[in-house]
Amino acid sequence: MSNEDITLTAGDAEVTVQPGNGGRIGGLRVGGTELLRQGDRFGCFPMVPWCGRIRDGRFRDGAAVHQMPLNSPPHAIHGTARDGAWRTARATTDEAVITYDLVEPWPYAGRITQAVALTGDALTLTMSVETYDSSFPAQIGWHPWFHRTLGGEGVRLDFTPAWQEERGEDHLPTGNRVDPRPGPWDDCFGMPGGVDVTLTWPGHLELKVTSPEQWVVVYDEQEAAVCVEPQTGPPNGLNTLPRLVTPLEPLEATTTWTWRRL
Repeated sequence: MSNEDITLTAGDAEVTVQPGNGGRIGGLRVGGTELLRQGDRFGCFPMVPWCGRIRDGRFRDGAAVHQMPLNSPPHAIHGTARDGAWRTARATTDEAVITYDLVEPWPYAGRITQAVALTGDALTLTMSVETYDSSFPAQIGWHPWFHRTLGGEGVRLDFTPAWQEERGEDHLPTGNRVDPRPGPWDDCFGMPGGVDVTLTWPGHLELKVTSPEQWVVVYDEQEAAVCVEPQTGPPNGLNTLPRLVTPLEPLEATTTWTWRRL
């Protein structure tokens, strides 16, 4: 099938899926109100086969050291799949499944599948990384850009992490865990019971981002948007906390956004 945009609808919710633009969610409208920042680089893009920054763009797999392009010098950031064209495997009124085959500069063959399922009050994103050949380390995450303001009201973020990854001057975790600090943030937090972050636009909408994964990066240093990014490991995790994809065990992750009117 093609990689043209797909529109999903359920109740008064509408989602645009953009296979041809990195497999991203281009928009989420609830009652006609757009919740995601618009633009080719925004919406919500998949971070895969790694999340956040890799130090100096290099990661080790056994004895091999692999170099990724430095797209956020001096580091490599957010994986390669957001730069590629995905394909539509199937689509219905309220669900779509899209796929992406890993290619260079990623050094391993594999397939990424992302399922997008919409109901009247929730959006669920599920992603898997499979290999039919060599095993390799990988990560999965999502990078949504939520509008900071809706109807003139600024968003409020509520979450209770167990710890914050101390961030070095190079924007990467130092390996130390510290008590959560006040924002603004471009930081990774640990939530061992699963990611659970509530965004509230007073008088308009409450949206809850949840995931069984225990890592979330919160980025709110830009004026236009805030990002709440569930992921399977911390930044630089290919080096510090790799998750292995094998022919018998794919890497899988999911996140759900649930909303209600206020």
